[in-house]
Amino acid sequence: MRKMRLVLYYLIVLGSSVVISTYGPHQLAQMTGDILLGGLFPIHFGVASKDQDLAARPESTQCVRFNFRGFRWLQAMIFAIDEINNSSTLLPNITLGYRIFDTCNTVSKALEATLSFVAQNKIDSLNLDEFCNCTDHIPATIAVVGAAGSAVSTAVANLLGLFYIPQISYASSSRLLSNKKQYKSFMRTIPTDEYQATAMADIIEYFEWNWVIAVASDDDYGRPGIEKFEKEMEERDICIHLNELISQYFEDHEIQALADRIENSTAKVIVVFASGPDIEPLIKEMVRRNITDRIWLASEAWASSSLIAKPEYLDVVAGTIGVALKAGHIAGFREFLQKVQPKRDSHNEFVREFWEETFNCYLEDSPRQRESENGSTSFRPLCTGEEDITSVETPYLDYTHLRISYNAYVAVYSIAQALQDILTCTPGHGLFANNSCADIKKMEAWQVLKQLRHLNYTNSMGEKMHFDENADMAANYTIINWHRSAEHGSVVFEEVGYYNMHIKRGAKLFIDKTKILWNGYSSEVPFSNCSEDCEPGTRKGIIDSMPTCCFECTECSDGEYSNHKDASVCTKCPNNSWSNGNHTFCFLKEIEFLSWTEPFGIALAICAVLGVVLTAFVMGVFVRFCNTPIVKATNRELSYVLLFSLICCFSSSLVFIGEPQDWTCRLRQPAFGISFVLCISCILVKTNRVLLVFEAKIPTSLHRKWWGLNLQFLLVFLCTFVQVMICVVWLYNAPPSSYRNHDIDEIIFITCNEGSVMALGFLIGYTCLLAAICFFFAFKSRKLPENFTEAKFITFSMLIFFIVWISFIPAYFSTYGKFVSAVEVIAILASSFGLLACIFFNKVYIILFKPSRNTIEEVRCSTAAHAFKVAAKATLKHNSAARKRSGSIGESSASTPSSSISLKTNGNDCNSTSGRNKPRVSFGSGTVTLSLSFEEPRRSSLM
Repeated sequence: MRKMRLVLYYLIVLGSSVVISTYGPHQLAQMTGDILLGGLFPIHFGVASKDQDLAARPESTQCVRFNFRGFRWLQAMIFAIDEINNSSTLLPNITLGYRIFDTCNTVSKALEATLSFVAQNKIDSLNLDEFCNCTDHIPATIAVVGAAGSAVSTAVANLLGLFYIPQISYASSSRLLSNKKQYKSFMRTIPTDEYQATAMADIIEYFEWNWVIAVASDDDYGRPGIEKFEKEMEERDICIHLNELISQYFEDHEIQALADRIENSTAKVIVVFASGPDIEPLIKEMVRRNITDRIWLASEAWASSSLIAKPEYLDVVAGTIGVALKAGHIAGFREFLQKVQPKRDSHNEFVREFWEETFNCYLEDSPRQRESENGSTSFRPLCTGEEDITSVETPYLDYTHLRISYNAYVAVYSIAQALQDILTCTPGHGLFANNSCADIKKMEAWQVLKQLRHLNYTNSMGEKMHFDENADMAANYTIINWHRSAEHGSVVFEEVGYYNMHIKRGAKLFIDKTKILWNGYSSEVPFSNCSEDCEPGTRKGIIDSMPTCCFECTECSDGEYSNHKDASVCTKCPNNSWSNGNHTFCFLKEIEFLSWTEPFGIALAICAVLGVVLTAFVMGVFVRFCNTPIVKATNRELSYVLLFSLICCFSSSLVFIGEPQDWTCRLRQPAFGISFVLCISCILVKTNRVLLVFEAKIPTSLHRKWWGLNLQFLLVFLCTFVQVMICVVWLYNAPPSSYRNHDIDEIIFITCNEGSVMALGFLIGYTCLLAAICFFFAFKSRKLPENFTEAKFITFSMLIFFIVWISFIPAYFSTYGKFVSAVEVIAILASSFGLLACIFFNKVYIILFKPSRNTIEEVRCSTAAHAFKVAAKATLKHNSAARKRSGSIGESSASTPSSSISLKTNGNDCNSTSGRNKPRVSFGSGTVTLSLSFEEPRRSSLM
């Protein structure tokens, strides 16, 4: 049984060795140690294209185009391991070894190297020490540093994850690798593209571009990165005109078609999520076509790539904005790089090729020299291997901005720190079962992975280092601009800003525009928008079937403004403001109301005051001539009340002038309504009383009692009280208030909100109802003695009243602002002046200018004449009826009865001065005596 096991182990070892030797990479950098670290670096940019027809055993593909930066990254790993091995505090008495392979920037080569790591771990797990003395035994690889490209790291992570071998990448930023369920053992010292895509979108927004081209490598780095970038652009309303994929393996016609689309695009900014080898074919085509008016925005994968940053490409790529990793400092690394020599670094097989590529020569016994002799490569002279490396310009010695190199350096130190934690672990405080610790002499890769996940230390630069829940390390970006060196025309990476993902949004990005040179020489920011900027006062309008970034500029509507370029919407001005003519800002609206200081308000106020003065003058005349027949005949006491109410009517119009306040709004309509009702009530009662007296055939005691002075005032009070109650109910349920009307452009009208239009309708309607009744009685009494009553003039005044207020209703509802108050003031003044003029001006004229008509005799004659007319009408009516009766019984048809109508008075003189004489009107066979007395004691009973 033991022999069978031995044979089985031997076959496994032999098979593994065959696999490794046959298909594994032949070039490597290797040094033995107690603990072995693996490394994967892109020492070459790609592999030679070669068809495998399988006529013979397939040969490993040959790597081509030496990558000086990739070699520097490898040197950073070796430098870190040398520092750790020489340290007395970190992993004392333990030597770290390494096995570093070239991935050639391809998945196939990376998997070849990874298989060697995995196979060696499986051999080591068989524990063959009891069967043989393996002096050349290589220990298991407990961790791998690499790889560079995200696509390569994805393939490697899938394989290493099966065996829980920790992998720390220094340059793979694809956000897909943050999925710990799929990539269990993957870690990295570079930030994820999740942040890089956001940083690039912020840069585009910062320069106010909205029309760009996106190019991404067709792999696990480019596709997820550009997908995240697209989402960030959508959030910012920035459009991608072209969205293209690219690869270093594209055919020439594919590259030319892509260059055609870019050349024909109106977008001037090209965002590239790709590595240097992937984007180089497109750059070459752009250089061939001399397309120099584009701005390139580079992701960190090629932001400082030596493959693209060549003088021959500068006409196209000068002015490139790159999102690069934050540079770190490695003490002593410069001297280490300068000490490299083929003879001294025999453990590093890549040094020989580096030397030959740097000095364009062949070392002695170089396999490439034999290829040159066979004619497969160009001729080169021999070199000694002792040339001065500092005498040539090479990206290898560009240690001014160590980014990826620093990440590789940190990755090695992170593994060493995890081993140090295992070495110094105290039993009972470990991370494993029952808080146990791992034995550093017998540890396995999965234990190192566990320790790395809990890593937390401070590096030599004083930075806190730890992996987050996605096994990523937080970091910041540096914004660089590609300048042309004035001395030798090479590319200079000028730092122009930074992006800090750990501070609040809006302050993460800083760019110093003064340091940027666009296209290598210009300081003016290029224009890369689908449409020209919309000036302030306009907004962006949508164009049908076009992206949102393509728009037309539409002028803001009145009352809206925009005070900056490219406004998406116009901002509405506040209620108290309005937009200027250019719609670039808002100014305060002019506040308008029926003011005391404006000409219209002054004119109305003068008219109101004039009405008050005239009414007061009339009242003064009536008081001064209170005992004259004209004043007595017009019901002196009611006339006083009527004149007072007219003063109130004129005065109420003044409340409508001036800035409306809540109290004025609640006062003006009731004041106007009550004043007019009081006025019309007095006219109604007085007119109706005289009409009843004169229409009666013989005044009776009932008339005298019913129309006594007290009852007249009671009726006036009751009519007015109804209006008062309407006002009280109105003010209680819906009180008027001051209101600012913002509906009118450029003007704020301060008006009164009446609270209830229905209540206002009741107030005016009740007033008009009383006026209609008054008009009816005045019309009936229009033929009474002219000197005794003002019936005709009351009729005219009521007609004026109706005309004014019927015209007021449509005018009130068709006007706005201060003119509403003005219309009502005009209506009040017009109707008030109509009442004053029609009722009182004729009497004042008689009193002041025709005193001869203001006598008892004049009034008596006028009254007698009216009585005679009434009696004559009655006689004629009586005789006509009598003739009809006599004709019906056959009496004489040829003759008519004689009748005589005579007016007899004492002395037959109308100018008699006797106040006691009674005119007598006789007709037919009898006499009717109409007694009128103007004596003071009896006026209340007769008038």
